[in-house]
Amino acid sequence: MLGRMGTGLGMLGFAALMRDAGLLVPTAGAASANPLAPKAPQFPARAKRIIHIYLNGGPSQVDTFDPKPALARWANQTIPTGNLTTERPTGAALPSPFKFQPYGKSGIEVSEIFSKTAQHVDDICFIRSMQANTPNHEQSMRLMNCGDERLSRPSYGAWITYGLGSENQNLPGFIALCPGLPVADVSNWRAAFLPGIYQGTHINTKKTKPEELIENITNPRVSRAAQRRQLDLLAQLNAEQQRARGDDPQLEARIQSFELAYRMQLEATDAFDLSKEPAALREMYGDTVQARQLLIARRLIERGVRVVQCYHGDVQPWDSHELVEENHRKLAGEVDQGIAALLTDLKQRGLLAETLVICGGEFGRTPAVEVPAPGTPGKGKGRDHNHYGFTVWLAGGGVKGGHVHGATDEFGYRAVEDPVHVHDLHATMLHLLGFDHEKLTYRYAGRDFRLTDVSGEVVGRILA
Repeated sequence: MLGRMGTGLGMLGFAALMRDAGLLVPTAGAASANPLAPKAPQFPARAKRIIHIYLNGGPSQVDTFDPKPALARWANQTIPTGNLTTERPTGAALPSPFKFQPYGKSGIEVSEIFSKTAQHVDDICFIRSMQANTPNHEQSMRLMNCGDERLSRPSYGAWITYGLGSENQNLPGFIALCPGLPVADVSNWRAAFLPGIYQGTHINTKKTKPEELIENITNPRVSRAAQRRQLDLLAQLNAEQQRARGDDPQLEARIQSFELAYRMQLEATDAFDLSKEPAALREMYGDTVQARQLLIARRLIERGVRVVQCYHGDVQPWDSHELVEENHRKLAGEVDQGIAALLTDLKQRGLLAETLVICGGEFGRTPAVEVPAPGTPGKGKGRDHNHYGFTVWLAGGGVKGGHVHGATDEFGYRAVEDPVHVHDLHATMLHLLGFDHEKLTYRYAGRDFRLTDVSGEVVGRILA
């Protein structure tokens, strides 16, 4: 495990040894001797932690959570879009192949492919008027995760752990679960100019055994006592180097990562071991990679991890440029049962009220069919990227349940009622965690930066 600090656990947490001995000077801006120590929010929070179910690739809003019967009436006709520009040419209206029906006391309509999640609509707030900036995966992934399309910005998980610290010093404060790597890979959870301790830790969930999920979590050739002596010596050498070089955040982050890796050997093995859950509960979640991630997420937030992201799959699985029916039915089938189980599980354990669950992608998809480029073979019946209007839903953590906020036009193309930009979503997330998004700042390169940059407003109408 210590051998992969530069990529997986690199830039994460220092332990107590060096700081307790007074050998290491905190980095500028560190709020305490241990930057991962729990910190109080600016005002009373509704949520303490976040689970983000990331349907990476861009799920179609009109096939999942935003029913548009007008598409059937306009089938095989050109939709009047108002000159909206998309990445690729689009043609006639493509009606959803899925049936929608109302659920719960609120009567909110949900697609048949999310029929299990739909049982929880009375706990869910659907934002049907989300907007991003560009119809491109990399930029939109970074916008959703970092509040900016550029590479030089910290992720929201890094901002949150910077602001709140972690409730468990033996695990990272921010963990990204994914069977592989999403588009834009590690930039989705980077710390950028924030201290490296706040960077997210990526766990490749293609493996199932704890010792395989986290490479080198144990070292059978070296006892823990011997590892402790090695780390003590390494800490002393690094402290001398730190004093000689002055305040070097990168060196300090590397020092911190070694100690956290040592502490994780016991805690992480337990947290990722799903065999310790009752068989009935594991069956309730299901046996897909996506379902296992959600169960791991619940185990992590129970142990004090502040932010857990659960990416659906490698690269961009929801990117349905063709055969949207087959693609979405398959992908929803992999995660629907797990989402429903997670919401049930959190509620039964009394955790939903203080856990903000977020579900959605980086953008949506066009209600019109995508036209394959000339000379390019394609199977058709797919949808192009659409950042003008899409759906993200939230549950728990102080948001209204059984509520729909905003609306797209009659076709599902553009947000026309109460639009919510990604900056607004981030401002609302921070508000629920007890922060004024304009006041959670970090000074870098001569200016104060924040997650929402110079934009963003709290969406007060979705707050419970």
